[in-house]
Amino acid sequence: MITPDGVSRWVAAYQAAWTSNEPDDIRALFTDDAVYNGRPNDPDAWRGADGIVDGWLDHRDEPGDWTFEWKLLGISGDVAYVQNVTGYAEPPDYDNLWKIVFDDEGRAREFTEWAMARE
Repeated sequence: MITPDGVSRWVAAYQAAWTSNEPDDIRALFTDDAVYNGRPNDPDAWRGADGIVDGWLDHRDEPGDWTFEWKLLGISGDVAYVQNVTGYAEPPDYDNLWKIVFDDEGRAREFTEWAMARE
């Protein structure tokens, strides 16, 4: 079962990977068979740690081009719900909801994002 501290550590590691764009930093966040959904039921989901690294780097944000604020909405067993706002140097900014399913080691085995552009 994931804890609030475990979610905080994971989100901090996610931000570090987002900043570094280093494959090992990205890979460390996810299980080998993880699925990264850019939206619910995403037919183009990134699958497996290597697929997630490739998808992430193909859609990378550069350090300093974004800001990020988040809060934990809740935890149910191995699932955490995170609300966040991502600001970009070039609009639009996004309101996001993440559903993260964790394994026993605190890595994500499933990640789903709902992102809505701000007007």
